[in-house]
Amino acid sequence: MTRLARTAGLTDVQQEILSTVRDFVDKEILPVATDLEHRDEYPQRIVDGLKELGLFGLMIPEEYGGLGESLLTYALCVEEIARGWMSVSGIINTHFIVAYMLKQHGTQEQKDHFLPRMATGEVRGAFSMSEPALGSDVSAITSRAVRDGDEYVLSGQKMWLTNGGSSNLVAVLVRSDEGHPEGTPPHRSMTTFLVEKEPGFGEVRPGLTVPGKIEKMGYKGVDTTELVMDGLRIPANRVLGGTTGRGFYQMMDGVEVGRVNVAARGCGVAQRAFELGISYAQQRRTFGKPIAQHQAIQFKLAEMATKVEAAHAMMVNAARKKDSGERNDLEAGMAKYLASEYCKEVVEDAFRIHGGYGFSKEYEIERLYREAPMLLIGEGTAEIQKMIIGRRLLEEYRFQG
Repeated sequence: MTRLARTAGLTDVQQEILSTVRDFVDKEILPVATDLEHRDEYPQRIVDGLKELGLFGLMIPEEYGGLGESLLTYALCVEEIARGWMSVSGIINTHFIVAYMLKQHGTQEQKDHFLPRMATGEVRGAFSMSEPALGSDVSAITSRAVRDGDEYVLSGQKMWLTNGGSSNLVAVLVRSDEGHPEGTPPHRSMTTFLVEKEPGFGEVRPGLTVPGKIEKMGYKGVDTTELVMDGLRIPANRVLGGTTGRGFYQMMDGVEVGRVNVAARGCGVAQRAFELGISYAQQRRTFGKPIAQHQAIQFKLAEMATKVEAAHAMMVNAARKKDSGERNDLEAGMAKYLASEYCKEVVEDAFRIHGGYGFSKEYEIERLYREAPMLLIGEGTAEIQKMIIGRRLLEEYRFQG
């Protein structure tokens, strides 16, 4: 374990899990990540290894076959995995958001049906809020569900599904006006549906099409897709929680977990960038000595290490707040905002330390430089995080005039 980003107060079990994951990352992910990423190849062997380790059931309760671990344990595992290759952490993140939403909000039948198979990785989850013209304005969702007897008929187009092709369970947020009179606020007329499908692309079940992978600058290996619903029939017992109109709150609860996850990913990528930067700085020589002995480089390393440490501390605090049962949207927003911004800055400093070689695909830092920007956008942009933080601060510090 390195000097930076240590976490105090972990149990023996947590330390053992993290040690196992770090060992897996060093042996199974880091040696192949850059090659797989350049080929945009799905890391099937790595995913199979994560299944064997039980990581798909990390936060799923023991009664459903999972390990029953905390959000903190999960976040620290994500940090380690993202240090190896951020795309792999994306494969398990969406799965966990769906599993968490089921655990917190699902009916007993839904939990019994899905969670044991999610714990083994047999059922793999994805979720979808966004739409092509939506951006960050979730209240403007146009996808709809219309009741038809014991079923709902879903129509519309969703966007930016991580694991959209490889998953076989998608939690989809759509508008459902059933039982909600005209003038109901948009966030109270949304419902989450649990949509089962075949993995793959094309028509994956009647009325549901996954057109193909979206080509991206980074975050490769993991499939990011659209989802087209046209007369998709879903039974009423696949409304998450059994009641319509609760979808927005369910998704926001899941996104709080997701924001801690994105913060953890930022911490992991920043740690790896720091490792690459400080190692290269001791090998590369200019003007008769290693560049690490130049004060300008030492200043960069000092700033990078401080940012790694600060982001990690905020991420851990946000995870522990959620684990305690308290509201953590403020802490999760702050952690996600800081970790993603610091990640970008640490990666860029490591890139600069590498000089011209940082621009070469032979060096790992080139991959990190393309991966970091996704964290500025995923689970809400920096501007959205600042808006959430600002509103919560005004609630906490309301002026008593």
